[in-house]
Amino acid sequence: MAQKILKVTDLCKTYITNKKQNNALRNVSFEVNKGEMVAIMGPSGSGKSTLLYTASGMDDATSGEVELDGENIAAMTKKKLANVRLEKMGFIFQQMHMLKNLTILDNIILPATEAKSKKRSRKEIKEQGESLMRKMGIIETAGNDINEVSGGQLQRACICRSMINDPKIIFADEPTGALNRSSSDEVMDMLCSLNRDGTTIMMVTHDARVASKCSRVLFIVDGEIRGEKELGIFSEGMNIRERERTLNNWLMEMGW
Repeated sequence: MAQKILKVTDLCKTYITNKKQNNALRNVSFEVNKGEMVAIMGPSGSGKSTLLYTASGMDDATSGEVELDGENIAAMTKKKLANVRLEKMGFIFQQMHMLKNLTILDNIILPATEAKSKKRSRKEIKEQGESLMRKMGIIETAGNDINEVSGGQLQRACICRSMINDPKIIFADEPTGALNRSSSDEVMDMLCSLNRDGTTIMMVTHDARVASKCSRVLFIVDGEIRGEKELGIFSEGMNIRERERTLNNWLMEMGW
């Protein structure tokens, strides 16, 4: 039986704007198993990013439950939730938020220096950061400033940063959205490699080529999940065009 990493039950998110109620999420329920790579797709304004942010505890839910590794994060204090996000979750965003006064390597290892419960020396943390950079093929940029590397290299550095505390799950919001096709393919190859090694990933994307490399796709419209598509684990040598065609056909059936 597959081990559940994330369980979302009847999740609702309501905003009040100009005295009007906007139901961004409506009783959303789904599960993510260990080792899955799940994509969230849907039209603009459908609630994709809201779902990602609420499921990861970056935004408060109006109602419902979110269990990460068996713990209900919606019931946690802000301090405990901050620790859980730091030590059990990794985050990758479209805009690559890194500190300009730090080198690439120092940006990568910064979350590890803040994780108090994981007692590691500065040397051990640095060695892990360098190991992740080698795996991502960017070790030569370790001492560079963030404005001295390409967008693809910087996003791979963000992947390294998301992995530095050995998270249970990585949440990614349009991780290839700011990249050209070549860099996008490189970043997705890295994420697929991490996934094959056992890392669980949940990502928002509008790109069917990116989503076709995921094992499952959730389709959301008006804050509700209208369907899901099982694609299976993507591996090297698979026909990506055929997977993308299959996904696009399904998306059209769903009203994409």
